[in-house]
Amino acid sequence: MTDFLVTTLRENPELAIFLALGVGFQIGKIRIAGFEIGSVAGVLMAGILIGQLDITVAPLVKSVFFMLFIFAIGYSVGPQFVRGIASGGLSQALFAVVISCLCLLSVFIAAKIQGYESGFAAGLFAGSQTMSAAIGVATDTINDLGLGAGEADRLIAQIPVAYAVVYLWGTIGAGLILSLLGPKLLGIDLAEECRRYEAEMSGGLPADSGRSAWRQVELRVFRLKPDFAAVGKTIEETESLLAEGRVFIQGLRRDDEIVDFGPSTVLQSGDVVAVSARREAMIGYTANEELEDRQLLDVQSEKDVDVIITNKAVVDRTVIELGKEKFARGVYLSKIVRGPTSEEIPVLPLTTLQRGDVLTLTGTRKHIDRVAETLGYIDRPTEATDMVWVGLAIALGGVVGALTVPVSGIPLTLSTAGGGLIAGILLGWLRSVYRVFGRVPGGALWLMQSLGLNAFIAVVGISSGPTFVSGLKEAGLGLFLWGAFATSIPMLLAPLIGKYIFRFDPAINLGCCGGARASVAAPAMVGDIAKSKVPMLGYAVPCAVSTTLLTIGGMVIVLLTH
Repeated sequence: MTDFLVTTLRENPELAIFLALGVGFQIGKIRIAGFEIGSVAGVLMAGILIGQLDITVAPLVKSVFFMLFIFAIGYSVGPQFVRGIASGGLSQALFAVVISCLCLLSVFIAAKIQGYESGFAAGLFAGSQTMSAAIGVATDTINDLGLGAGEADRLIAQIPVAYAVVYLWGTIGAGLILSLLGPKLLGIDLAEECRRYEAEMSGGLPADSGRSAWRQVELRVFRLKPDFAAVGKTIEETESLLAEGRVFIQGLRRDDEIVDFGPSTVLQSGDVVAVSARREAMIGYTANEELEDRQLLDVQSEKDVDVIITNKAVVDRTVIELGKEKFARGVYLSKIVRGPTSEEIPVLPLTTLQRGDVLTLTGTRKHIDRVAETLGYIDRPTEATDMVWVGLAIALGGVVGALTVPVSGIPLTLSTAGGGLIAGILLGWLRSVYRVFGRVPGGALWLMQSLGLNAFIAVVGISSGPTFVSGLKEAGLGLFLWGAFATSIPMLLAPLIGKYIFRFDPAINLGCCGGARASVAAPAMVGDIAKSKVPMLGYAVPCAVSTTLLTIGGMVIVLLTH
């Protein structure tokens, strides 16, 4: 039976890939000291174990999955990346550049001191900075160096060895340093700073005013008395009586029948009307008899509708400002999500909205459609992916990335993977501005990112399995220690750089640091210490910029250590 399974996997390597995915995702759920190992590390471990069976997977498979992943990464960071470079997020974008260079420098120093070859250096970089995408870029770069096939394969086999050894501290270490040591380095009480920031961002209003500003309309039902001012007037005239209060008739029942009405419909004594207005403007109607009419109140409504901001006219305006606009009536703002990792940020009155932010709204369909028309567009669930643009973007980006420029005998190139990343950034940004093309639904984007990356990692693990043990013996314990060095030094310096050079507010400083390392664990850990989502206001722009730079860093570290 064992021989049959081994033979089947060798003859059908695609089954080995899915086996590595299934086992690896389960391994990734294992928790060590409160932290999950994660799917990437789990799949790599499973792939290495399965690779001991000496299974050969065609290199093309790995390339296809990685191109899907790298494009999806670019697509997701595109809006924030461009905004960070072009607008008010410039200081945070520059901070991300500085920290990314510091991450690269720390790995370069470790590689030079220890004498690591480019394969080990690339794996050290990818694992210590938890940037799995750098593995694919580094692999392409080694293949493009013009080495013999055997030499290139030897160096590429070193990458997953180093990555596996240093990845765990790369994930945990960044979060521990920022959450536990970060406040001490800054000399602050992070929770207190977040409370202070929330108070300032509330503009003297209650902290929840950012949400309530959008909840401008109540819907109540009244039976009109004969002496009420609206009787004998048209709907249009009635609504204009309290123009500043913005009172609107949403439903009409006459003679026990719900009737259609228009601006010219004349109201009569005894009519039952559904009135929407702000609470203070509703007072004029309370002289009438209030009723509970479920049918009249049953207007078509939607809950938790995501609206994506693309209209530059509302960018950089605050929640409270937009909440007072006429278009915002009848809706309730419950959440704001920002950035490539979809981090939730606090809904405060003075929270400034940015292009690409996702607002979660509840209200009548008519009102939400009106808000969406002004802000951008509704991201209603759909299964359709615009594969025309996705396919063309990946192909064109890969062609551009394949161009080489010889410098001192070394062929410099973005590689096809780097080209795919840039193509994703451009299409993601264009999609946020012009919403008529290039759609990739959230589910499809997740599949491209998760399946693309993990299938790529599974192939890497399977292919390197036979040489992994010998590579680990060659690297030794020192590799783990140098990985800890490369992870820790940038994160120890980043809060101080943010404080003394970039002058970030203490409440968002550590969020900027986590974003500049593109760390997934750090935001949650910092938020737990802060007991607030305020640090996330500094996360999105640095994360978008650093995700791009650290991915390309896989190419740079290979060239620096070659």
